[in-house]
Amino acid sequence: MDIQVSKQKKAFLRKLYLAHHIDSEQHNLLSLNKLTGMPRRTLQDAIAALSDIGIECQFIQDGERNNAGYYRIHTWGPISSAWVDTHLEKITEILA
Repeated sequence: MDIQVSKQKKAFLRKLYLAHHIDSEQHNLLSLNKLTGMPRRTLQDAIAALSDIGIECQFIQDGERNNAGYYRIHTWGPISSAWVDTHLEKITEILA
C-alpha cells in the first residue's frame, strides 16, 4: 500500500534525514550526495532551509580550498534528534 505524502512533509522529512546524517559524522556536499543520492542543488537548498525548522547547521572550513570542510549541527532547536534516530527507517522509506 503506497501512502501519499505531501511535498511539504517530504521536504520536512528530508531536512530531518540530512540533519541526522550531518550530526552522525562529518559530511560535505559530495559525501552527502554519495550517501543519499540527492542532487547537489537539493542538498544545498535543504541544508540552507534547516533553520526554517529551528535546526542550526554551520559549515566548518577545514583547509585552504574554498568549500574544503564539513557541515555540523550546532543545535537541533525544537526537534528531537532521538525521535529522528528512532524513526529513521520510516523516514528513509518515505523519501525513497
